[in-house]
Amino acid sequence: MKRPTIAQLAEAADVSISTVNRILGGTVGVRGETMQRVQSAAERIGFYGVGTIEDRLRKATPSYRLGFVLQQSSRDLYQLFGRKIVAACRDRRDEVVAPVVEFVDVLTPENISARLMAVGKDCDAVAIVAADHPIISHAIRTLREAGKQIVSYITDQSAPDRAAYVGTDNWKLGRTAAWLIAQTTSGPGRVAVFIGNYRYQCQDVADASFRSYMREHAPRLLIEESRPTHEEADEAYRMVSELLRTNDDLVGILIVGGGISGVLRAIREVSPERRSGIKVICRDIGPETRKGLSEGLITAALCHPLDATSELLVKTMIEVVNQDDRGSTLQRTIPFEIVTPENI
Repeated sequence: MKRPTIAQLAEAADVSISTVNRILGGTVGVRGETMQRVQSAAERIGFYGVGTIEDRLRKATPSYRLGFVLQQSSRDLYQLFGRKIVAACRDRRDEVVAPVVEFVDVLTPENISARLMAVGKDCDAVAIVAADHPIISHAIRTLREAGKQIVSYITDQSAPDRAAYVGTDNWKLGRTAAWLIAQTTSGPGRVAVFIGNYRYQCQDVADASFRSYMREHAPRLLIEESRPTHEEADEAYRMVSELLRTNDDLVGILIVGGGISGVLRAIREVSPERRSGIKVICRDIGPETRKGLSEGLITAALCHPLDATSELLVKTMIEVVNQDDRGSTLQRTIPFEIVTPENI
């Protein structure tokens, strides 16, 4: 079989022969998007010079090294976040993006700050999911002074030196959760609220707006004080089990932090009649949440659309690396999805 010719490559990529020759010669500039189209066509038809084209593309295309500091490698949700982020980096058509994904299992501010500094040292920009804490703010400022851009992801930071925030509108999320519980319950009852940590801005805002809606529209429901799970399923299980033992009027649970598997474990231990009267609203969706939805134990999950959020995050990080005004902070919000047992 004859090797594909330059003319055949040009036809497969829908470009001129001279464009292919310019790419192979490396002497005249060709748009990155065009080079990528020619590269894809070369791989598809088995063109002998595909290695040369890839080398030209690497040299001609802007490249970035982006870091992502996520939480708890043991949680399926964050593993899913990580995979979606890597895919979004590799799907960029006008840049070459090398992702560095770091999972932090010990969630103390000191440890998160140390991991942020380590990742930031070798990256152009870093996205971080973390509680809002002065120690972390100091790390963000130190990296900013070194010319590194920090983007808060999912939950915002109060640090004025952060470059951007990418996530949902948590005020609307909290009120939507309240609306769902108010609409799916009747009469008086008790609603428990679980957060991961008092310093997560996304959870704090959602908690406040949830209570705001309930005071205005559902005063018949007693909203308990928020309880931290510290992002631990066993702690959530212990607290929900205690609630179920001591309160016959529990009609709703809002969990805006980690620990949904512990909540579900406790609910599965009560009678079908009892658990059918408890409406559970949670955040984001992983395998355990999907299982809870399929069993009818979860009324709704309010989720980041993972593909769209990851694409927006990577796009924003590239933008802040290149922005001229380093004093401005970008706010990028993306609508959350509402997943129920009927649309899962």
